[in-house]
Amino acid sequence: MTVQNETATQGVTLTPAAAAKAKALLEQEGREDLSLRIAVQPGGCAGLRYQLFFDDRTLDGDHTLNFEGVTLAVDRMSEPYLHGAVIDFVDSIEKQGFTIDNPNATGSCACGDSFN
Repeated sequence: MTVQNETATQGVTLTPAAAAKAKALLEQEGREDLSLRIAVQPGGCAGLRYQLFFDDRTLDGDHTLNFEGVTLAVDRMSEPYLHGAVIDFVDSIEKQGFTIDNPNATGSCACGDSFN
């Protein structure tokens, strides 16, 4: 397992807003032992889709990064697709939820649920 901190220049970045929301959700559930995992899986209109969820597992080859008390886990198969991606949390009148800005995505489907 590779452990990096929030000053890492590689991998995935969790914004302070996303880290705060993830931490609040973990505290609400009383499960501060979980990691926020981002993974890329086959599927969706454009071929690949993101999965973002809390996980109690540690997978062989995981890259973990700590952002303001939240551990972000990325499996070794997903990491190349997510290199340089930024996970944010948006809370506006138009939209609420986690967003992923991924420089590796060359296109996405009309619904925005998947990418290629």
